[in-house]
Amino acid sequence: MTARLYTLDPLEGFKPKSFGGHRDVIYTVSRDGAVFTWNAKKTTADDDSDVEMDVLDLPSTSASAATVAEFAPAYTRWGITTRHFFNQANTKVACATFHPGTSLLIVGFSTGVFGLWEMPDFTPVHTLSISNEKISSVAVSASGEWLAFGASKLGQLLVWEWQSESYVLKQQGHYFDMNTLAFSQDGQNIATGGEDGKVKLWNASSGFCYVTFPEHTASISSVEFAKQGQVLFSASLDGTVRAFDLIRYRNFRTFTSPTPVQFCSLAVDPSGEVVCAGSLDTFEIYMWSVQTGKLLDILSGHTAPVSGLSFSPSGDQLASSSWDRSVRLWGVFGRSRESEPITVSSEATALAFRPDGKELAVTTLDGQISFVDVAEGEIKSVIEGRRDISGGRKAEDRMSAANNAASKYFNSVCWTADGSCVIAGGSSKYVVIYDRADGVMVKKFQISENLSLDGTQEMLDSRRLTEAGSLDALDDNGDASDLEDRLDNTLPGAQKGDLSKRKYKRDARTNCVRFSATGRSWAAASTEGLLLYSLDESTTFDPIDLSLDLTPESTLETLAKGEHLIALVMALRLNEKPLIQRVYESIPAAEVRLVARQLPQVYVQRLLSFIAEHAESSPHVEFDLVWVAAMLTSHGRWLKERKAENASVFRALQKSVQAWESSVAKLCNDNTFTLSYLISQSKRAETTNGDSGIVY
Repeated sequence: MTARLYTLDPLEGFKPKSFGGHRDVIYTVSRDGAVFTWNAKKTTADDDSDVEMDVLDLPSTSASAATVAEFAPAYTRWGITTRHFFNQANTKVACATFHPGTSLLIVGFSTGVFGLWEMPDFTPVHTLSISNEKISSVAVSASGEWLAFGASKLGQLLVWEWQSESYVLKQQGHYFDMNTLAFSQDGQNIATGGEDGKVKLWNASSGFCYVTFPEHTASISSVEFAKQGQVLFSASLDGTVRAFDLIRYRNFRTFTSPTPVQFCSLAVDPSGEVVCAGSLDTFEIYMWSVQTGKLLDILSGHTAPVSGLSFSPSGDQLASSSWDRSVRLWGVFGRSRESEPITVSSEATALAFRPDGKELAVTTLDGQISFVDVAEGEIKSVIEGRRDISGGRKAEDRMSAANNAASKYFNSVCWTADGSCVIAGGSSKYVVIYDRADGVMVKKFQISENLSLDGTQEMLDSRRLTEAGSLDALDDNGDASDLEDRLDNTLPGAQKGDLSKRKYKRDARTNCVRFSATGRSWAAASTEGLLLYSLDESTTFDPIDLSLDLTPESTLETLAKGEHLIALVMALRLNEKPLIQRVYESIPAAEVRLVARQLPQVYVQRLLSFIAEHAESSPHVEFDLVWVAAMLTSHGRWLKERKAENASVFRALQKSVQAWESSVAKLCNDNTFTLSYLISQSKRAETTNGDSGIVY
């Protein structure tokens, strides 16, 4: 309950200064809601603190002026001159920061309220409630205009422009574990489902969550995009499978079973007409029609929870894996629903069809990946992966990480787009890619180096090991200072669904891995959140590529100076079409090739999209063609490597070029007819006036 002032540089005779008087733990201000103003003072005697003067107590009078200015705070004696109180009922200060330029004190409270006060007069400027939970962190921009708040319990990030009282950025992730994910068909969006019952859509390029579906009331077990149309399906332990319209962003269909069950797996027919879900408690597979919402059939045969479902690419077969150590292939659209089980070595945890539909990859609890020939119904080869993902010693482990592979297994598997490799992740800090033909490991990724997670260290500190076990395994939540942090409402032994569970550390693990349909990236739903790995350097988390100096006025000033490349980049960052058009049309045709060659690759796709849109309504055909030729010449190889991602841009350019071609062809045809008519008329005139010697 005391703040102390230390010096970074050794000073003779210096003693740390203490600032006491608060009644609670010190942050920037005290948690009891008090703000103290400390000023320099000098007392008449060392043991007398009653007489205070606003002068500095320096070590010697012979010190230079520079030394006095530099080390004055270190030798100053301080005293409280004023005391202020926030007077917020039933709340405590959770975080605070101070901006010297504007003299603003920004404080976040435990009730989700933040406030601004102007110092030193302690004048209230603004108070607003922005969250239902405690604001755990606060920061302010260098200019003092933007405030950033974080609520750790909700996983919420908020950037607030306090002068205009508007949001600059608002993001909220899953505030429990992320269980599953799925890529959209174009690879631009990712859907995730979490323990909090939320289904979220993320932009793969920016890393932003732009839609949240809160309709489920329990943990999400699986999500899948329809191969055709803008539809997302999700299965949950609340006993429902829901279909979401990605155009209107609404839940337009809900599928339920005759008796309440928990759904733990999901598969969607390639046509998008049939959806299937496997149950956790009745061990059956339910089939519904997406159009009518009616239950079509119930497939029985498994004797344990159905851990995985997958439709073949052709849609004529459904594969299911179960904890009963079997994999079944169902002819769902035939007259017979019978299937013969294919026995695997242990409990099956996940499965996936190869893109050509001829083979299945099945992961089991013993750390193996089995490859099943669909036509023959036999296991053709097996990859032993337990040793590959072993690593990371937990706090309770009695042996080293290298010798403790018993608890390591895969719980998610996916094929690459060309079917040459499989990627798998599970109860480990590693995600592994295997080559299917050779059965060897191609690459291994470590998803986390966060030491606050269990299973990231290879060696443990023996000094923290006692006869009762590791000190890190002890639950010390009861030592927290706040009552709400000490309370534990979870059931004994709870492991999922609550961050206040009685396990001290969360495990570093991967719940789901998926490859993008473009083959350029893959994603993992892990303890650290949603991780996206990509071959494209431009796929980075760049939320706002803006600054306070970047304005339309400054862009036009740059353009007037003749700095065309810089002006074009500034306009693309602002993303205002009238401004982009003005800069674009102001660039001289002679400089187009130079500007196109020096344009950063991160803006290539955006500029090509603008050119394609500009060409539809602009009369500057030759100018646009010069730009298209310059862009494709300068960045053609880079665009070719990413042709799947830029398919929409290429189609738009092709449409524009074909429109130009058709209009030019029509114009040429009209001119041909006109010229033919004129030539014929001139010949007729020569024939008519030939006798008079007049030649036309």
